[in-house]
Amino acid sequence: MALLSAFLRLIRWPNLLFIGLTQVLFYYLVIVPSFAPQGIPVRLHPAMLVLLTLSSILIAAAGYIINDYFDLNIDRFNKPDRLVVEKVIKRRSAILWHWFLSGIGVVLGIYISWKLRNPIIGIANIACVILLWFYSTTFKRKLLIGNVIISLLTAWVILVLYVCEFRLGSLGDHAYRVILGRIFKYAIVYSGFAFIISLIREVVKDIEDMAGDQRYGCRTMPIVWGVNVAKVFTATWLVVLISALAVLQFYFLPRFYSVPRAQWIMIAYGILFIDLPLLWILRKLYYVQSKPDYHRLSGVIKGVMLAGILSMALLIFQ
Repeated sequence: MALLSAFLRLIRWPNLLFIGLTQVLFYYLVIVPSFAPQGIPVRLHPAMLVLLTLSSILIAAAGYIINDYFDLNIDRFNKPDRLVVEKVIKRRSAILWHWFLSGIGVVLGIYISWKLRNPIIGIANIACVILLWFYSTTFKRKLLIGNVIISLLTAWVILVLYVCEFRLGSLGDHAYRVILGRIFKYAIVYSGFAFIISLIREVVKDIEDMAGDQRYGCRTMPIVWGVNVAKVFTATWLVVLISALAVLQFYFLPRFYSVPRAQWIMIAYGILFIDLPLLWILRKLYYVQSKPDYHRLSGVIKGVMLAGILSMALLIFQ
């Protein structure tokens, strides 16, 4: 049981559940309701969704393993109490698990591509594995590029569902184009939110781990430009996100909802569970100094990300 518990910590099982929840919610609350009124079948049927979600989870789990594999020395300094590789699971076992999980994820992606006649899924899964490898070996230690890669991969968790439904041969059908346009709007909103909030959290984590990163030659933003610049960068993106959400809530939502009560439910949820916490984070960012403070701030940001994804559940009121 101790080994299983350590392995689950290694693959960050709550984050994997988050990936699965995101894809399931977007599928059943955006994609399926978009096709149902027109009587057009969903290309990604439920069994295929299970395989797609499983491939996403396996590749992400492999990414967490390879990240800890290459970050062993840094983690010994930054988080010795949460160390798994070498302390519980041998490095050789960790790298074997990485390739095993990555391999299954890639094979599933290729199979989905073959079934959907869409090569992008298989190619994208291979690209994700490669990016996660180079992120762990190189890009994580570079200025900003590692943060952007992780944020893009977070956004891809949602965008991949839109790609699965894209049928080039059906673009001549007006009804299909309308459906695809609706799905695209939601995919951009939620993947854009995921990208920005992930980028914010990545920079906060870099500030939290700055001491260990600096000791082992990393060139992250707070090390290269200083903590104050990293805070300004984070605050800027927080302002961008809060402003974009305000425009979305008070200008675009009335167009998405035909029932006024549904509009106000979505707006109230957004204000209480997303906007206000983001404003709190923005204010708190100015004062925090210690590593535990940044860790708590990172946790709150993750909670806001979860609240944003769970807002899909309110689409049922449309």
